[in-house]
Amino acid sequence: MSERKKPHNGRDLDGDMRVKRADFDDKLADPDGPELIRDDVRLGGAVADTGPLAGQRAAQISELVEQNREDVQRTVSDTGEEEQR
Repeated sequence: MSERKKPHNGRDLDGDMRVKRADFDDKLADPDGPELIRDDVRLGGAVADTGPLAGQRAAQISELVEQNREDVQRTVSDTGEEEQR
């Protein structure tokens, strides 16, 4: 296949990745919603939350990531002090 005819590797023509967009709150309200989300992720790879609460979840995830970094740093520094003794 020539370089010119090569597919876009999952990207739209404008360069953005193709990701299914859905409101998770609406999907979770549906009795089959969690299973539909699992199927979408299993088959398509990713689903973007477009609901009004999507930003709140992202802030909560970033807080958890920061807490995890602090815990790892504390654990690593405690282990390093014990090895030096």
